[in-house]
Amino acid sequence: MDIFIVDAFTSEIFKGNQAGVVILSETEDYQSEIFMINLALELKHSETAFVKKIKENEYKIRYFTPVSEVDLCGHATISAFCLLREHGYIDEGDYIIDTLAGRLNVEVKKDLVWMDMATPKTMYEFKGEEINELYEAFDLSEIDKANSLRPMIADTGLRDIMLPVKDRKTLDFAFMNRDLVVDISKKYDVTGFHLFCLGDDRITAYCRDFAPLVGIDEESATGTANGALTYYLKEYGLIKEGVVSTFIQGEKMNRKSVIKTMIDENKIKVGGSAKSVLKCELLK
Repeated sequence: MDIFIVDAFTSEIFKGNQAGVVILSETEDYQSEIFMINLALELKHSETAFVKKIKENEYKIRYFTPVSEVDLCGHATISAFCLLREHGYIDEGDYIIDTLAGRLNVEVKKDLVWMDMATPKTMYEFKGEEINELYEAFDLSEIDKANSLRPMIADTGLRDIMLPVKDRKTLDFAFMNRDLVVDISKKYDVTGFHLFCLGDDRITAYCRDFAPLVGIDEESATGTANGALTYYLKEYGLIKEGVVSTFIQGEKMNRKSVIKTMIDENKIKVGGSAKSVLKCELLK
């Protein structure tokens, strides 16, 4: 197996969101779940993608955090296919990935990789005291809420709570109560919270993502959550079909990430670039 560290949703090293990418040869089997969790823990990034070619233009990918397997990871997928292209494993073109979230399409271009999200769904819209509890989990109150936007659970491969706040200052100063966020995540069976405020003509929204339940206190780029946010904003009439949206995440962590999305007839794609940073060797 070949092991890499890749910075996703950026064109610069040491920016964006780091992912481990493990490339298995066509003759290698996947290792045990414990082994893959331990390797993800050793690499110490939020997700590691284990990639295996199944047949021409088709790959199987399994995704692991340092504590568990997850169904899908946007930034690790973008990392994997930018890496495969960069190191000559693949050419530009269309590919299929087999994931726990289903079979999805990936489009590899010269400077960008687009991936399909799972079919978007609104899972739950919060109300009353439920809403207050969500904001209290980040030391926020009534004055910090975004006018007319309500928190909801959306899903494009992973269930996340979309939590709107009124402006960038509020977003920057949100402070996570880790235990409460973990408890709420368990209560509503979600991966985590995606906090955001609306942007301007150039930037659709600024975001922060918190998923301590799966070992990620904060993440600098989250493809699946921004896919879900795209669906959320479309439901509110704030973005149009067929138009590329741009999300900025990770600035608070000094790891600025640029995530592109597009929605067309309830089909969502997430796109970005990535840079390989390190190649590792497993010593046994």
